[in-house]
Amino acid sequence: MHVSRYLKVYPRSDKPGRVLLFSTRRCAVLECSQGLWERVQTGGDDLSEQELATLTRFGVLVPDLKAELEEMQATFATINAQSRRLNVTATLTLECNLACPYCFEDPFRGRLKMSAETADLLVARLSERMSQGTDVNVDFYGGEALMALPLLKNIAVRLREAAHANGVTFTFNLFSNGVLLTPGIVKELLPLGLAAVKSCIDGPPDIHDCQRPFVSGKGSFATILTNVAAVHGMVPIDLGGNYTRDNYRRFPELLDLLLAAGVDPGKFKAVVFSPVMPKSDGSTGDFGSACVATAEPWLWEAGVWLREETLKRGFTVPKLKAGACIVEFENDWIVGYDGSLYKCPVFMGQEEMRIGSLAEGIGDYRQSHNLDMWKNEECLDCAYLPLCFGGCRFFRKLKTGAIDGVDCRRKLYDETLEGIVQQDLAYGSKQ
Repeated sequence: MHVSRYLKVYPRSDKPGRVLLFSTRRCAVLECSQGLWERVQTGGDDLSEQELATLTRFGVLVPDLKAELEEMQATFATINAQSRRLNVTATLTLECNLACPYCFEDPFRGRLKMSAETADLLVARLSERMSQGTDVNVDFYGGEALMALPLLKNIAVRLREAAHANGVTFTFNLFSNGVLLTPGIVKELLPLGLAAVKSCIDGPPDIHDCQRPFVSGKGSFATILTNVAAVHGMVPIDLGGNYTRDNYRRFPELLDLLLAAGVDPGKFKAVVFSPVMPKSDGSTGDFGSACVATAEPWLWEAGVWLREETLKRGFTVPKLKAGACIVEFENDWIVGYDGSLYKCPVFMGQEEMRIGSLAEGIGDYRQSHNLDMWKNEECLDCAYLPLCFGGCRFFRKLKTGAIDGVDCRRKLYDETLEGIVQQDLAYGSKQ
């Protein structure tokens, strides 16, 4: 047996002589004595059968390092071959009732809506996949998706009927800024397959109203907070918020305001705050403190600190899990309002990143999106590979003008992963 190359070891700060073995491939953590870990490192010939079985089950030990490497290289070939679920992000409209100055869609947004003909084609394509035994999940997206509510309902009704006819499942999630997310709307959508809502509140009122005002310039905080509080017990909500270097330390004030409004933190699907990113063309507008690289030290501190503050107040945060750019997954599509197909929402409107259309089908995007960029010696030997698989194509494109290499996350994980693992041990029941 051999020690996996995808393993990180951290001292248990509150328990001298104990260590945490974290398998980045399994996202499993095992606590053991320093003595046992030293025995493992020196060959493990004296390990008991039970110790061997446990260490193997948690991904600490592997039978063959070459086989482990080959399995990693085949990760997405295996996932894509076995997938029986199609995940589609459908852009119903690029209109929005908010005027967020940092909106990444700003360079291509406008009064643009999906036509009835494109909606028909979307339903036809997804129904075809259902007839082949594929489950379908749709993320209805905008702009503000609820500004196209009749179209949303029309598509959902037809896809629900197609799923029933083909003996597969259909569900949908809703990306919404929360302005129109009333209990009445949620009641209408639940029977059609609504599974979860993804919404954002950018911190306390003065920050949020500056970053997410109505088109009129009026603040939207009060409206959104009221709606989120009213519906959070009706449908699972993934709540986010966008912070900058200058304001992230005030975001826990939002969590306190939610609690004061009577929300039950246990009823949220998850709460996770993220840094403001550049717009799709790379500009930051007035947000000079937007995040433009994962190697920024302030970002390391902000992410771990906000996660701790969120857990401390009883809210759920996303679990640590293996992850990769959406580009790697064949059964993940982004559908533009005009039926164009992309691999990531941030690439909408960029002709060179278009991979096809509902009418034409999907073309060969292996070169344009550099699918095998992480299959190099440095990445394959990196313990963090299962957590990032080369990072974000968008950030790499911002940095060099092309997807010509990886967006290395090594510094990010060097600075943050141990803290996150320790948090999950401390708040295990809330993540």
